[in-house]
Amino acid sequence: MEKIDNLDKKILSILSKNARIPFKDVAAECNVSRAAIHQRVQNLAEEGVITGSGFDVNPKSLGYTTCTYVGITLEKGNMYKQVVERVFEIPEVVECHFTTGPYTMLVKLYAKDNEQLMNLLNNRIQEIPGVAATETLISLEQSIKREIPIATE
Repeated sequence: MEKIDNLDKKILSILSKNARIPFKDVAAECNVSRAAIHQRVQNLAEEGVITGSGFDVNPKSLGYTTCTYVGITLEKGNMYKQVVERVFEIPEVVECHFTTGPYTMLVKLYAKDNEQLMNLLNNRIQEIPGVAATETLISLEQSIKREIPIATE
């Protein structure tokens, strides 16, 4: 990965606040050409610095009212890859992390209600070979959601 310079950081800072901003506006704010912005953004994407773009859909607008974090303990840590393959098949799972601490894995999922949540836990996650135990934490409210700060010098 190439070194990210101050112009790249400024571009990332602008785009992280509004990914839909036209490149001409980014160029004006950075005092460079639109072509330069386009090239920089393309390079940042190719280098894996920018990992996606799109819209965040509010899960509640689709009826998913329950946001849940599930701590999963595996029988053996080396079963992680096989378990992830099975967890990936559950469309309600939106994140999965291999962690330190009391759980081997931490999964974030959305359910339409407690009945669906119980079904996901009992009949999908806990039935995966290698899953020894789960602990469920229901999010009552998401108070902060943002990108990592980008310091420009």
